[in-house]
Amino acid sequence: MALRGVDAGGDGVVGRWLAGLVGEPRVVGDAGALRSKLAAWRASGLQESPVRTCFRLSSPDQGGMTKDGWRVEFLLQAVDEPSVVVTVEQLWHKQDAVLRRWVSRPEDVLLGDLGRAGRLYPALDRALSARRPVELELDVEGAYDFLQHAAVLAEAGYGVMLPSWWRQPHRLGLRLTATSRGTAGQVAKESELGLKVLVDYRWELAVGDERLTEAELQSLAEAKVPLVRVRGQWVHVDPKRLAAGLAFLKRGGGQMTAAQVLLHSGLHPEDADLPLPLNGVSATGWLGDLLSGEVEHHLEPVESPRGLVAELRPYQKRGLAWLAFLDRLGLGACLADDMGLGKTVQLLALEAHNRAHGKRLPTLLVCPMSVVGNWQREAARFTPDLEVRVYHGADRALDTDCDLVITTYAVVARDAGKLAEVSWDRVVLDEAQNIKNSSTRQSKVVRALPARHRVALTGTPVENRLAELWSIMDFVNPGVLGTVNTFRARFAVPIERHHDEDAAVRLRRITGPFVLRRLKTDPRIITDLPDKIEVKQLCTLTPEQATLYQAVVDDMLAKIAEAEGVQRKGLVLATMSRLKQVCNHPAQLLGDGSRVAGRSGKLTRLEEILDEALADGDKALCFTQFTAFGSLVVPHLAARFDTEVLYLHGGTPKRQRDEMVRRFQAEDGPSIFVLSLKAGGTGLNLTAANHVIHLDRWWNPAVEDQATDRAFRIGQRNHVQVRKFVCVGTLEERIDRMIEEKRGLAHLVVGAGEDWLTELSTGELRDLFALSGEAIGD
Repeated sequence: MALRGVDAGGDGVVGRWLAGLVGEPRVVGDAGALRSKLAAWRASGLQESPVRTCFRLSSPDQGGMTKDGWRVEFLLQAVDEPSVVVTVEQLWHKQDAVLRRWVSRPEDVLLGDLGRAGRLYPALDRALSARRPVELELDVEGAYDFLQHAAVLAEAGYGVMLPSWWRQPHRLGLRLTATSRGTAGQVAKESELGLKVLVDYRWELAVGDERLTEAELQSLAEAKVPLVRVRGQWVHVDPKRLAAGLAFLKRGGGQMTAAQVLLHSGLHPEDADLPLPLNGVSATGWLGDLLSGEVEHHLEPVESPRGLVAELRPYQKRGLAWLAFLDRLGLGACLADDMGLGKTVQLLALEAHNRAHGKRLPTLLVCPMSVVGNWQREAARFTPDLEVRVYHGADRALDTDCDLVITTYAVVARDAGKLAEVSWDRVVLDEAQNIKNSSTRQSKVVRALPARHRVALTGTPVENRLAELWSIMDFVNPGVLGTVNTFRARFAVPIERHHDEDAAVRLRRITGPFVLRRLKTDPRIITDLPDKIEVKQLCTLTPEQATLYQAVVDDMLAKIAEAEGVQRKGLVLATMSRLKQVCNHPAQLLGDGSRVAGRSGKLTRLEEILDEALADGDKALCFTQFTAFGSLVVPHLAARFDTEVLYLHGGTPKRQRDEMVRRFQAEDGPSIFVLSLKAGGTGLNLTAANHVIHLDRWWNPAVEDQATDRAFRIGQRNHVQVRKFVCVGTLEERIDRMIEEKRGLAHLVVGAGEDWLTELSTGELRDLFALSGEAIGD
């Protein structure tokens, strides 16, 4: 579009700028004059035409009438109402009345547009030689030339209508087909295991997913034009690349590793060092099952192993079959089920399954210190026949004459050399996001541990960056995603910066066989879940907490020997309250306003759980019986997660209380709600939450149940996960055990409150309050 009042032929700054628009760009000197000229032009009120010219390419199969069957038809289109399109033939026959609603002389728009478009696509000059241009006749080379100019015309504002086969091209390229023996349910030989196994392969030429026959290949080889019709589809053919591709095919097949096949499956079509684009990868046998991305649904079921004292739900049985399948192949697995779906019991079922089939070497399980006790108890509960050892503590000794060795990430980092000397059958990482930073020493040490099989357990395989997924996958199956730099260039940058969906699909194609993730919201899973999932969340004390705990116990035992009656009862109850405060946080007991972060095992575990819940878009209720603890936790969580945290306690006015409930229930309201047990444990409807966390235990379980029912009640659409925090090795764990034993007595004792605790003998109290060695974390 010309600029009124701007001299296009001058030698000044304006002339040089205009010349740069249509020729080689040049640096303009003083832009002041240019700025003023452009401002004047904008002020002139010149507007774009409400009608634009469109070009529609028709191929021979679309009714082209020329000798070669190709033509570019000219049309006019209303810019504001794109459905209003008039052919130029209608224009010249005065059948264009509808366009005259926008412009009085649409033929002038057409001729002007064609003239300007000719500068971008010179072939249009032939059409302008006609008095009333209607279309441009083309041969196949001309059609291809128009297709090459289509994007430029579209960017200049013209309408461009292309055949559907060009918008979704059926690309001529290579397909890789590999052959492996055995299926997901059965593997032929133990030697045919792992990503290093050699598989047979062959290359084939294909249009899209359609493999070509010898006759079709010969026809393509003889073609001398860039567009060829193959199986009813128009295909772009680069003669030089085609010749190179045909020569490549003559090399025949061969063998490559399974890892190479998987890497090819995730390559960008032009990334591979091949003469033609890579159209796809397929395989038969177990490798085909992996590449299908649905191996979980094609697995043969695994019998519930001897020694497993649990009834697995259907999705857990499928998870066990998947783990066992990859285990037989020597391929690592990342079980990434949503929290609460039973990753622990599935892994223990795999251990029982392997033992039943003659496995002898031990498994090393690495986890955060906060869940060591939980693994011990779950193993004792679900697989009591497994011999379990814990490798932790200042005087730790490595005993591998067992089935399962449990240790922590911190211990692995310190004792890397000793642990690397053991021939582990399997290394399992629980909360595998602990190695998400691949450059840390902890991650490097863990990835270097020798093992026949590797398993990562995590509910959040990716928290912030895709590099975290690379680190976990490089532990599971080293090298499957290439080097970290290659991964960053091929996947991380395109997906994170440019939201490249194709790159995301290719990444899932590689990782899919080794990652199993089921969500609570999946209809196939949700029917298998109970309405309420209750979990004992075992936590450890920090060294500071342990020191304070022991000091409180020693002080109580010294005083209680001389106390009797009401005084003795009061002393016991006061000591229990002080010990529960210590288990929560040292600052709660001391009341000195000291820092909060990093001093409490419970708080660390709470942060981990909320990290995962918030990442899933969930909401959580956090109950505590101590308002002082709530006052510590609320500002810390608000700063930690950079979000508003609601806090309801006994001093909250009713109006403010109702407003908190309303805001929490709103879809866009705060996601974390801290409540004191007495003030928030009854009378509230908080069904927006699907996580309930009891930070400290109330000795009467009915009180806890009432608090849980704030979320688990009519109107709740999601299944509720309830976590009850218990500090392992402290009175909290012992009281919890006693409560569980007394539940069978219809709450006759526990339901009466806490009186039964005060009647214990001094010896029983000493055992009750004693601090065990497993209570202290790293």
